[in-house]
Amino acid sequence: MKVVLVSYTPDSELIIASSASASYDSKKNFTPEYVSSFLKNLAERGHLSPFEHASFTFDIQGISRACSHQLVRHRIGVAFTQQSQRYTKLTEPHFVTPSTIEQGWEERYADLSLACHRLYREMVEGGIPMEDARYVLPQSFETRIVMTMNARELINASELRLCQKAQWEIRELFENLRSEVKKVAPAIEQMLKPKCYRLGFCTESKSCGLFPTRNKVETKNGSN
Repeated sequence: MKVVLVSYTPDSELIIASSASASYDSKKNFTPEYVSSFLKNLAERGHLSPFEHASFTFDIQGISRACSHQLVRHRIGVAFTQQSQRYTKLTEPHFVTPSTIEQGWEERYADLSLACHRLYREMVEGGIPMEDARYVLPQSFETRIVMTMNARELINASELRLCQKAQWEIRELFENLRSEVKKVAPAIEQMLKPKCYRLGFCTESKSCGLFPTRNKVETKNGSN
């Protein structure tokens, strides 16, 4: 997997802070320290609309089709352009192998993936359109996607995709997105966390251990 931040809103944190301040008709001295503190305060208050003024564009390579299917479910404040299997001939069999596929499964997994790709190539060479030959390719095959996401949706999506309950590949992807954002907007990067950090409890039926479940919190509060 390779994730590169190819473009972003210049002075994104300052733009968010100044746009939020405009709604109050307030004139502030926007020092870096003030901006960082102000953005944190906005997020804690749930005033996230100013975050829509900043966007980040990422070039994402080497993720599986299974992962990209999860990614494109995020639609608000997002734009996607994905490598087409209809017009792009997949000459090499690049596919993602989950770490759980081990203890004797790797060889069978790889053999089947390679067999699918061989059949794909034979079909294309035999005159089958690429858009139809691609039907034999499994979800493990790699894809490339360019994604533009505004800061508000990046925060919201990270709350879901950085959760330990999320699938490993989409979680790894968002960890890479967070690392790229940190280079240009460290205050925003600090907000890219699982939602349990904001809520103070886990919304899953069983917690990973970072925070107790909501039921346990309510039980504890009820006993006080």
